[in-house]
Amino acid sequence: MITVSIVEDDADIRESLSLLIDGTPGFSCINTYGSCEDALTGIEADPPDVVLMDIGLPGMSGIEGIRLIKEMAPDIDIVVLTIHAESNHVFEALCAGACGYLLKDTPPAKLLEAIKETQDGGAPMSTKIARMVIGSFRTHPHAALTQRETEVLTELCKGKSYKMIADALFISEETVRRHIKSIYKKLQVGSKSEAVAKALKEKLVVAQA
Repeated sequence: MITVSIVEDDADIRESLSLLIDGTPGFSCINTYGSCEDALTGIEADPPDVVLMDIGLPGMSGIEGIRLIKEMAPDIDIVVLTIHAESNHVFEALCAGACGYLLKDTPPAKLLEAIKETQDGGAPMSTKIARMVIGSFRTHPHAALTQRETEVLTELCKGKSYKMIADALFISEETVRRHIKSIYKKLQVGSKSEAVAKALKEKLVVAQA
């Protein structure tokens, strides 16, 4: 069972998301919050596996909320669910610790799939966001990374899980994990969200059609 908490100031959207999650086998919405301030108190007392986080919130912004939740509970996966598609919002959210970035027009089935992907090690992004991220990269790999490591990082930036990366590159999941461990060391990061954020900021991976 994947437990989910929702941070969203629109009551109708909160209710719709809660009903979707609770109505799907294998998922449970354990709490909803209208602000980051309420979420911080509630999540500390009753932590979920995944938080769906809006970023345009009254009071404390979702970006700051992500940062504080990750400091409080590093193992919680946070997926942004927002109307904001600007690159600066994506970059700030990933730097703060979000592991995925979805737009609110994401179909319900894709949203549920994305929540599951986070638990499988993925970094889900809406198609528009993934294209923007990959499209912003240079066509030259980072000197510190091998060609295969660059390919793995590129796939990670597309939001793929370890299994999906393994299938795409025709290698084992264990090999993917080994490459990602090396990538983390070379880029001096400690998580997939930090790796994707650094790739975005420094344009480290190969742009692909």
